[in-house]
Amino acid sequence: MNKLTLSNQFSKTICIPCIQKQQLEINNWLKKYEENYTPIYSSVDIRDAGFKIAVVDTNLFPAGFNNLCEHGTEDAINFFKNAINKRVPGAKRILIAAEEHTRNTWYLENVRILQEIIEKAGFEVVIATFFNKEPCFCEEAAHAIELKTAAGKTVKIHCFRPILENIKNKTTSFDLILMNNDLTAGIPDDLVKAGIPMFPSIHAGWHSRLKSEHFRHTNELMKEFAYMVGLDPWLFSCLYRVVDHLDVNKEDDRQKLYLQAKELFEEIQAKYTLHHIDEKPFIFIKANSGTYGLGVIPIENPEQVLTLNSRKRGDLSRDKAAQEVSRFILQEGVPTIHRIEEHPTEVCVYQIDNNLVGGFYRVHTGKNSRENLNSPGGMSFQKMCPHLDKYGKDCGIEHNLNIFDIYRILARIAGVAATREIKDLEHGK
Repeated sequence: MNKLTLSNQFSKTICIPCIQKQQLEINNWLKKYEENYTPIYSSVDIRDAGFKIAVVDTNLFPAGFNNLCEHGTEDAINFFKNAINKRVPGAKRILIAAEEHTRNTWYLENVRILQEIIEKAGFEVVIATFFNKEPCFCEEAAHAIELKTAAGKTVKIHCFRPILENIKNKTTSFDLILMNNDLTAGIPDDLVKAGIPMFPSIHAGWHSRLKSEHFRHTNELMKEFAYMVGLDPWLFSCLYRVVDHLDVNKEDDRQKLYLQAKELFEEIQAKYTLHHIDEKPFIFIKANSGTYGLGVIPIENPEQVLTLNSRKRGDLSRDKAAQEVSRFILQEGVPTIHRIEEHPTEVCVYQIDNNLVGGFYRVHTGKNSRENLNSPGGMSFQKMCPHLDKYGKDCGIEHNLNIFDIYRILARIAGVAATREIKDLEHGK
């Protein structure tokens, strides 16, 4: 069995007992916020530097259910049952709106597992996508195709448009659409016209969602959390800057980016000095909207912004739908102290209605502890078991239970922040 290892700098600054003493107060504080709807599901990336532990990304359309351990998927059955019934009482038929990753066999395994979990929860489930890139699949007599997943299983993907046409003609019906498509390219009109409740909200797709807004809400909540435990909120959050209306291919615009990066480096260094941290700050330049780790460039000093090569500028300037990117976030980098077989590793926690169903450790053989691990060419996953009596034994990687509890708290906070973010998007803020 692979084992998770930590460097000796672990918990140099963070007072673990301070958090443990306030467990009841923290739980009651979170439950108060969780009384409202939280995202129907989410995944939260967490980086642990030893001197700080912070949420670095939150995904509202998670695509790694195939990486959950057997106990997590079992827990997910009841959590999904309750989450769906809470939103649409008496629901029977669920339509999963999938991405068009028909050639990504691991993504296909993700939606297959998702379908299996929800079917075990007592619902009839159909998976569909628009097949805009491969319209020939919609010409099949059944308007569907069976595809082989990475695990050698078969999953049936339907063409969305005939289904939506049948909904319009009242020859078929669904009670809820579960979005597993982040809508980077926008909201299809046909989807809106379906008139079916959709979760997560279609307004929270990457066509309108901004990472900076999520971190604004997250950091506000981290201040409340840090106050309860008597610690600096920075120990649980990332400093950041937003730069809009920017063309990274223009020298003048890169100068603007450089000035913001310089200020951010200085702000991070001030925190390092305050907490006696003997490390060099670094940051990431990211598109302010987008997923799958695309358009994420590590910067070790502000001057690197001025000398970005054409490949890196190209990575930053286009999203996964090949749309031009002009809004960027400069985000404080958090190194990771986690290692599996000497390779840098980070935490990804999965939640259904803010209930833990485990997650995984993301490992990368070709990156270092200061780089983006959510990138191809050496990325792999090790299961993380949510059960205290089973982790590291028959399921998943062995981990420090006290620290894992902090990850769980931070993931819940990120879920509450996402709730506020979605509410703002739905109200056009």
